[in-house]
Amino acid sequence: METKIPSSHTAIVQHEAGTTKITPGLPLPFLAQGQVLVRTAAVALNPCDFKMPRRFSSPGTYAGCDFAGTVVSLTEEVAENGLLKVGDRVFAAVIGNNPHDKDSGAYGEYLKATAVFTWKIPDWMSFEEAAGLSGTCIATACMSLFRSLKLPGTFEKPAATPSDVLIWGGATSVGTTMIQMVKLLGHRAITTCSPKNFELVKSYGADAVFDYHSPTCAADIKALTRNNLKYIVDPFSDLRTMALADEAMGRVGGRYVALESYQEVASGGKAKLIERELIMGQMITGKAIPLTDGYGKPDDPELGVWGVECYKSIQRLVDERKLRPHPLRILDGGFEAVLEGLEMLKRKEISGEKIVVRL
Repeated sequence: METKIPSSHTAIVQHEAGTTKITPGLPLPFLAQGQVLVRTAAVALNPCDFKMPRRFSSPGTYAGCDFAGTVVSLTEEVAENGLLKVGDRVFAAVIGNNPHDKDSGAYGEYLKATAVFTWKIPDWMSFEEAAGLSGTCIATACMSLFRSLKLPGTFEKPAATPSDVLIWGGATSVGTTMIQMVKLLGHRAITTCSPKNFELVKSYGADAVFDYHSPTCAADIKALTRNNLKYIVDPFSDLRTMALADEAMGRVGGRYVALESYQEVASGGKAKLIERELIMGQMITGKAIPLTDGYGKPDDPELGVWGVECYKSIQRLVDERKLRPHPLRILDGGFEAVLEGLEMLKRKEISGEKIVVRL
């Protein structure tokens, strides 16, 4: 069945001073080779969707990253390799608020996506669930666990000897994604969150969970891991969480992944033994990231090749029902609901849930 594609559409676009507005009458995204055009069915919201425009004002760029929808058009290259076809239901993350590719965002009636960095949605999964799986969280978890922490094991062949991995803020959507992946890789997932979310993170596989408000949180983690903790992921990366992470880290040090830009903290001689790295999910494509404040990255073709193979592994996990989304809060109301959802994230009204909006 042929799909009629309009000549224009509506999207949420960044305007002056980092504000985002619903903007009608926009041309459809331009497809480069290897890309597909998707009719958007649902989008998921992330803190980066409001933080990036606020930090890096780029008027004219399309907003949003996580999406699910249906392929309605594709380039010749994609047609020839057969990776995707018109009518396929897909989900992934694109790079929103991108000054070097302004129509790259997800919050539009139509969006463009790179085929090799796009997953097919199984027949049994809804658009809302697929968007809620969050390509942003998946890519961030893969970059953190494989490329930065360099955890032993693969999804196909888990580690023979488990290690402890601390995931700060386990009740976030990236937290539950990482907990699941750490377990699939054969390791022990240790996490922190508010006591009200203890059962939530345990339901995703956490082996141990600690109250991050407790004054003995870091000491308790150090006791559990017998002062041998080597792997930490910190989505917040502020001075408090970094200091606690340093305290929890084992006596020989280890690797620390930050998901936000950070300042070094004073922690005595051990600071020299902790390798820190800022990770963003979009790095997995191997494309340059044209940002400042420590977020910028050069082209890395080898990383992009690895990323394609990693996406194939994730497709198998999704097909085999080995990954599930964060608990969803589904909103109706289209683009107005997207803007309201972003305000809810700004006001920190969401805990233990992922906002997904039907379009």
